[in-house]
Amino acid sequence: MALEITDATFEEVVLKSDKPVMVDFWAAWCGPCRMVGPIIEEISSEYEGKAVIGKVDVDANQEFAAKYGVRNIPTVLVFQNGEVVGRQVGVAPKATYTEAIDTLL
Repeated sequence: MALEITDATFEEVVLKSDKPVMVDFWAAWCGPCRMVGPIIEEISSEYEGKAVIGKVDVDANQEFAAKYGVRNIPTVLVFQNGEVVGRQVGVAPKATYTEAIDTLL
């Protein structure tokens, strides 16, 4: 199950993580987000213990979406050592997301 990340937990969960972190910026009303959601959940199970996989609801948590220039959703950002090292805007095949993590493991 992907971790629910909020503005309050973002720094601790994402920026201070010693593992690669994938964050799905999404909203409940967003159709394409509903296509990416199940892919993120699958990846979350497959990479448990190896990477942190989380989701940020941009309607409820706007601080970090704004900080990282998330203008379109879904946007999936990949972080390593607190830095953005990957960005995927829009829907992509599962392999696109897993490759982004695999290169960091």
